[in-house]
Order: sequence, then structure tokens, then C-alpha cells
Amino acid sequence: MKRRHLIAAAGACCVAAPNVFSQGTEKAIRLVVPFAPGGSADLIPRTVAPIIAEILRQPIIVENRSGAGGSIGSAQTARSAPDGLTFGIATVSTHGIYPAVAKAPPYDPLKDFVCVSNLALVPNVVSVHPSVAASDIREFMALTRNPRSPLDFGSPGIGSLGHMMGELYKQATQSYLLHIPYRGAGPALQDTLAGQVRVLFDNLPASLPHIKAGKLRALAVAWPSRVTQLPAIPTFVEAGLPTLNDPAWFGLVAPAGTPVATVQRMQQAVAAAMARPDVRARIEEMGAVALGGTSEAFAQEMRKELAKWKRVASQGNITLEST
Repeated sequence: MKRRHLIAAAGACCVAAPNVFSQGTEKAIRLVVPFAPGGSADLIPRTVAPIIAEILRQPIIVENRSGAGGSIGSAQTARSAPDGLTFGIATVSTHGIYPAVAKAPPYDPLKDFVCVSNLALVPNVVSVHPSVAASDIREFMALTRNPRSPLDFGSPGIGSLGHMMGELYKQATQSYLLHIPYRGAGPALQDTLAGQVRVLFDNLPASLPHIKAGKLRALAVAWPSRVTQLPAIPTFVEAGLPTLNDPAWFGLVAPAGTPVATVQRMQQAVAAAMARPDVRARIEEMGAVALGGTSEAFAQEMRKELAKWKRVASQGNITLEST
């Protein structure tokens, strides 16, 4: 599916319901972002929150509650009253990976939340330091099949998306990589740029400037088709690795028990916001694609992602002490 098709689908989800949006109130909605300011999980909701607030005629306050791979903020959303005044940002990391690897996660991603809408998709990419003797994904796959000299790859930490993508690559190719966990995405990226580690699985927006500058060599992207910024780089499907081709997503959830009418009202507001050309353009500038789909579609995507990472965690014997 081409990027323009994804964007068109987002616009098609918009439901014109002026009566739904005429219930403005002075009570502010709290939107919990379970990560620190500055990343995609923060920038995307901060981009759309003012537009949604305008549509609902209701103020929205974005609150960052970071820590423990996003589980602290997500647990806070799950424990909040289901009164329609608290929503949270859900990502592959918080609602797919963390519950799959944590020994005793403080929330159930399926039972403790109701899905509202998937806000946006972001491509993932595997890149290497230019010193690695692999000019493309095929040469990289051949290089990583040598158990005597495994390449090391950095990640934001155990159980992060970067870590789990590396583990999934190892399982899909029966190859060898050595995981080096860092305390965050920034340090992992910086050490890859310096050649301290040689491989990085990452969201494309963070790596793209360094790929364009020649400081990293992109090998494959997780996206329905080749991304316009890197037209020469194949997708994981083209490389024969379809299980790695799922992009990252950033969605909106509410505490379980939130009234159906409230969820529908917010979903329709999200869809209306994402249908605006200026909003889609701003999100695309971040390297993402705006969605704004239905609650049911987002719930289905979350279930699929959780099942996938549970398989990867079980096969790789990956566990994480939960908060």
C-alpha cells in the first residue's frame, strides 16, 4: 500500500457529526504521554491535541509521565477514573512489547484500556555504521550468520522496540547479533554513530538525518512500500523478512469503563483532526503518516502486536523486571 493510500484512508475515517461536538465543557481533558518530551510519542499528540480541543470545544492538557519503558505513564492512565477526562498515548512499546516481556506488568493492555484511535504510523529502519562490510540487507544477512564474530547492536534498553526488533531479526534469519542495552534511545544512537556499536534498529525519523549525512547506512525499512526519503532502500518484505515489516504506531487509549459515547466522541474528533491537510502535513514532516482510524481497527492492531511480541519474548527467553 502506498503512503498516499494510507493518508487517504485516514481522511475516509472522518465522521461528520456536529451534534457530537456541540457538547463543549470547561473541564480539561488530561492526555498522558508515557515518555519524555521530544520524541515521536510526544510530538505527535502535541501536534493534534490543540486541534482536537478546538473540535471538542474542551481544553486538553498534555502531561508527560515517563519512566520504565513507558509503563509508569501507562499504568497511571489505566488507574485513572473512566470519566472521559483522562486519555493516554499507547505505543508498540507500551502496549505490545512491555506487557510481553515484563514479569508482572502493572497493567493489562487489553483489559485495562479501551482503544480510541490509532493516531499515526512511523517507519522503522535497520542501519549500520559505515565501517560494517555490508552494503545492503543481503550482505548484512550473510555477515550476521557467522556465530564466531556476531555484530553488536545498540538499543534504548532491554525490552525496547530496538531490542525486540533485533531479537526478531535473529529469530527470523537464524543469525547472530550481540545486544548492547543503553539508557535511552539517544545514547544508543550516539554510540552507533561513533562506531562503538555497529547496528541499530530504530524509528526512521531519529535515524534519517544521519542516514542522509552518510553517518549511518540504511539497509531495510519497515513500511508498506519504499519510503520517499530513501527510495533505494528495500522494505523488509522485499528482503524476505515480512515479520519485521510492521511500522511503529502511536495511538490513543482511555481507561477501561470509559463510556462508549465518550470514546466515540473522541474518536470522531481525532478522525476530523487527522483529516485536515495542515495536520497531515505537519505529521508527515516528522516522518510519520496520520491515521485517525476506528477504535475497532486500533484494538485489532494492538492484539496482533501483543501476540507477536509474546512469541518473540518466549522464543528468546526475554524477561524484564516490571515496575
